[in-house]
Amino acid sequence: MSNMTSTKLSSISITKGEGHKMRTLDLAYIGMFVALTAICSQIQIPLSVPFTLQTFAVLIAVSLLGLGRGLAAVLIYILLGTIGVPVFAGFTGGYGILLGNTGGYIVGFIFTALVTGSIQKLFGKKLPVMIISMVLGILACYVFGTAWFILFYTRTEGAISLMTALAWCVFPFIIPDLCKIALAIFLDKRLAGFIK
Repeated sequence: MSNMTSTKLSSISITKGEGHKMRTLDLAYIGMFVALTAICSQIQIPLSVPFTLQTFAVLIAVSLLGLGRGLAAVLIYILLGTIGVPVFAGFTGGYGILLGNTGGYIVGFIFTALVTGSIQKLFGKKLPVMIISMVLGILACYVFGTAWFILFYTRTEGAISLMTALAWCVFPFIIPDLCKIALAIFLDKRLAGFIK
């Protein structure tokens, strides 16, 4: 009887240990993708809205880690930037960045993660699903970010038309963002087997 009890306790202990390991591993993955997003933010081409690799980092994070962990990485990245850690483009940080004309595109990363991650969670990760989920995820960021841009630009600089905002903030980024999608899918296919 004591041997059976001992075996059961040992089994419970191992299970708890594995559970703790998984939580630690999850945190490590989330931290790694927060750091990747911060690094990708510094790779930029200055335009009216800076062209960076942040969107790529968001896409690969949510695709490789799944909706929960990927979204957590995006939220932590934005939170760190908001409290002043210089993780945004150009080594900037602070809530003032979010309150500026282009802050909506940073907040829009949350919608990118939600849309991309939710579609992949519901429909799997076949190639057509991945393409559609990422395109719709970036589209969600465009919509939110451009609406934000128009609102804040109008308040600070004067009225701006939708077409002008799209010409500044969306049209120049369509081809680069399609390239980011292709790169994210390529890396996901290569790395998915290594992520637990």
